[in-house]
Amino acid sequence: MQALLADLEQALPQIWGRRVQSIFIGGGTPSLFSAEALDQLLSGIRARTRLNEFAEITLEANPGSAETDKFRNFRELGINRLSIGIQSFNGTHLASLGRIHDAAQAREAVLSASEIFDNLNLDLMFALPKQTLDEAVSDVSLAVEYKPRHLSFYQLTLEPNTLFFRHPPPLPDDESSFDIEEMIWSKTGTAGFVHYETSAYAQSGFECQHNLNYWNYGDYLGIGAGAHSKLSFKNSVVREIRVKHPQSYMQQATIQSPIQSRQELASEDIAFEFMMNALRLTGGFKTACFSERTGLPFNFVAHNLDMAEEKGWLIRDLTHVRPTRLGQLFLNDLLQLFLPVS
Repeated sequence: MQALLADLEQALPQIWGRRVQSIFIGGGTPSLFSAEALDQLLSGIRARTRLNEFAEITLEANPGSAETDKFRNFRELGINRLSIGIQSFNGTHLASLGRIHDAAQAREAVLSASEIFDNLNLDLMFALPKQTLDEAVSDVSLAVEYKPRHLSFYQLTLEPNTLFFRHPPPLPDDESSFDIEEMIWSKTGTAGFVHYETSAYAQSGFECQHNLNYWNYGDYLGIGAGAHSKLSFKNSVVREIRVKHPQSYMQQATIQSPIQSRQELASEDIAFEFMMNALRLTGGFKTACFSERTGLPFNFVAHNLDMAEEKGWLIRDLTHVRPTRLGQLFLNDLLQLFLPVS
């Protein structure tokens, strides 16, 4: 916590005068921290920044019993949104993913959290190794049954430098994965959830404000080992990455030197990054937002938008740009149209 607050201290000149609208305590398993440690962190943030009185403060948690016992303490600190990494309610799939919690702990955590937090998100995955449509239906049905305010469904991807990437498990084929995704859209919609972003579903008024800022290409300051920041200034947009290794990070943070790399983005990169985020939103974005967040004229991407519209991947009028249903399904192809030309 001393390192995190020292990191924040050195970053303060970059955010003077800005009001903090949300805090997201994530990455790894921050719910393993004691309530006392998180109180120190939040008190330190409140003392150093202009934190909005009604700021959304999210904590990521795993379903382990050690964390579940602390949920009420977390709520008393002012944490008003909990995000639980369920992944699946199926014990076989949890084991295949290498999760340390089982199906019973997953259910117990959700029940406990729902009694304490009005704003609860459940993170689940689909297209898991050997997952059938019926098994996916069971996961979605259980998740909806607990009546959370927000649901996140991520398709399993094989990331480089992971065991699954080196030894790929048998995954559902593209057609089966599509059937599962269609089922998720249908069942969550019937239960009153709005599909507002590629992987996010929310009850009305409970969209994740922190992530909406991210998807609308707003600014954010990341502190902690491996944290990323995106900050806009009068004539530039800057990305920073903190030192990744925890021990090295703590050493560097205490001498106010936690930043591993700092990059000022070129105009082409800014335009691509904006589209990469904003086109994940099913409602798209306001045309005025592009210039406000990038500092670029809207005609900077006019040709790219024309190509996307010709392919039927988005629709636009004088005030809005929205991905079509086809554009959502072929999002990667849509985004490639905005890639900077090397």
